Amino acid sequence: MIFSMTGYAVATAELDTDSLSLELRSVNHRYLDLQLRMPDELRALEPMLREQISAKISRGKVECRINLLTRNPVQPGSRINLDVVKQLSAWSGQVRDVLPAAGELSIAEILKWGGVTESPSISNDALHTAVATALQQALQDFAAARLREGEQLAGFLLERVEGIEQLRVAVAPRIPGAIAAYESKLRARLLEALGSEDDERVRQEITLYASKIDVDEELSRLHTHLAEVRRVIAKGGIVGKRLDFMMQELHREANTLGSKSVDTEVSRCAMDIKLLIEQMREQVQNIE
Repeated sequence: MIFSMTGYAVATAELDTDSLSLELRSVNHRYLDLQLRMPDELRALEPMLREQISAKISRGKVECRINLLTRNPVQPGSRINLDVVKQLSAWSGQVRDVLPAAGELSIAEILKWGGVTESPSISNDALHTAVATALQQALQDFAAARLREGEQLAGFLLERVEGIEQLRVAVAPRIPGAIAAYESKLRARLLEALGSEDDERVRQEITLYASKIDVDEELSRLHTHLAEVRRVIAKGGIVGKRLDFMMQELHREANTLGSKSVDTEVSRCAMDIKLLIEQMREQVQNIE
């Protein structure tokens, strides 16, 4: 199994007075870049969050966002902070002295003012347990999402590997024909220039020409590299960097194949191979 570096998951938890949500999202990156965004009262959990997330994710730009929302600010046991109410009353009077047309604050407006009502706070243990539970659920869903996309990426890569293999097989039979065509052309030129064919000269030129356009080594290396790509995908795990290296090796052999080509069809095959490799390289950047 291979995993994509792109993923998203969210988990929620309900507390006595608050709703907690934990989101995980990631995009591709050369290494693990973890960003945590949370309320200040949860900062003490940052080491635990980093440890748990890093144990499950090795690469990617990952954002973990935790939101804590109070469902109802007025709970049983809540009380009014009269000191804050008195301060609001004093401010209201000062404002009306300057702006007589300003209306008085309504009770609803006063109760919405921060610090006017004081509700029983959630215990740290309950809050920390809720965060830990939500994190485990989010990590599980996150891994499942990355695995699904990873399977799609694996299928995409294997399709291109098969396409390259078919093009590779099509190249080999073209080489003898290219050599024969060159020999025929060479003999015709010698006959025209010298009035006769110099078999020894033809043999030397054909030998030199055949060595220049010989692509057996490149085709063999392509075959080996494609087999390695299949093996790495089948093995699974953290394979993104390995596959990226294999794309470089494939591209090098495809370039050499194209540079040695003296046949239109071989040149076309080399270009098609490079196109498929480039498509693979783009998708490999998303693999962990």
